[in-house]
Amino acid sequence: MDKKTFSLVMVAALGYFVDIFDLALFGIVRVTSLKDIGLPDEELLSVGVTLLNAQMLGLLLGGIIWGVLGDKIGRIKVLFGSILLYSLANLANAFVQTASAYAALRAIAGIGLAGELGAAITLVSESLSRDKRGYGTAIVAGVGLSGAVAAGVLAEFVSWRTTYVVGGVLGFLLLFLRLSISESSLFTKIKNAPSLNRGNIFFIFSSRERLLKYVCCILIAVPIWYCAGILMTFAPELGAALSTTQALSAGRAILFSYVGVAVGDVLSGLISQWVKSRKKVVAGSLLIEAGLVALTLTQRGISPATFYFFSFLLGLATGYWAVFVTLTSEQFGTNLRSTVTTSIPNLVRASVVPMTLTLTALRNHWSFLPSITFIGATVFVIAGIALYFLDETFARDLDFLEN
Repeated sequence: MDKKTFSLVMVAALGYFVDIFDLALFGIVRVTSLKDIGLPDEELLSVGVTLLNAQMLGLLLGGIIWGVLGDKIGRIKVLFGSILLYSLANLANAFVQTASAYAALRAIAGIGLAGELGAAITLVSESLSRDKRGYGTAIVAGVGLSGAVAAGVLAEFVSWRTTYVVGGVLGFLLLFLRLSISESSLFTKIKNAPSLNRGNIFFIFSSRERLLKYVCCILIAVPIWYCAGILMTFAPELGAALSTTQALSAGRAILFSYVGVAVGDVLSGLISQWVKSRKKVVAGSLLIEAGLVALTLTQRGISPATFYFFSFLLGLATGYWAVFVTLTSEQFGTNLRSTVTTSIPNLVRASVVPMTLTLTALRNHWSFLPSITFIGATVFVIAGIALYFLDETFARDLDFLEN
């Protein structure tokens, strides 16, 4: 990897660091921030779900917008536009006084956050050689996901409002670093060519095979956000259901899980290069992750320290995010690559919405623990089936189009 390419990878990684810093931040400061603006304890879960869903719906909308723009106007412009939007939203979040304003700003931040990962991975995948791109995406994900660790540590020492200010300032600083990187040569090659269906999201639905690939890429990663968006975000409620010896902190659960995720992403990326397979790494990760979820949900009367250790292990197992996004990027041609690589991870993130809505509905009939157990079993089975239908893409030449 030459100096120019390494610089590109590191700027992309730092962008994802800021992205994940903000994305994890709400889960970390949810309880503290909602109490601070005056919500009673009995509304913390319901309002927290509403705000989380607002953020995730923003990610869903932004994933489509930025993905299409990435194929139409370029990967670099999306990286600039997305970080500017979520940096402004972050700063505004530091001054909210009502739950409705909080929800609106989380939705706007979600739209901004949606563009970062897909554009970064697309740019890195198209800029590195076919046999080295797995290393580049592993660095992006490993450095990026440590942003959640930084958010968790920072939240231990400063107020929740200050953490949002820090996130916004980091975003603006990153804008200056991005001035040094250049556009993907594969995109430059086709940007002026007519009739290539560049960024046409409806083109995905014009072929049964293409649509199946798109849906399966989404489904294989939903278990990651079951762990992050359900088990970790609602750790206080899960701790009560497991009768932990003391109340659990969502912030600390997210912190320890993301330490595991950051390590796991680097390891999974390296392992995929060593075994020359994306699918084998995803399959192994799903099996380990499912086993750890089952083990965690059957614990009773454990200490917070034990739960946080399980959180770390779960994070380690869910650390196939880099391999998943690389696999997604390698499935599709240059004229749709940004569209799918940006929209699919955000559809995965937005899967938290139906999961939380299902959780809310099931709690009317079951208690909290059986509800999340049922949801977990469902998403893992579906992910395994979806993986079966995807092609192995290791070392695939990315200089091709979707016709």
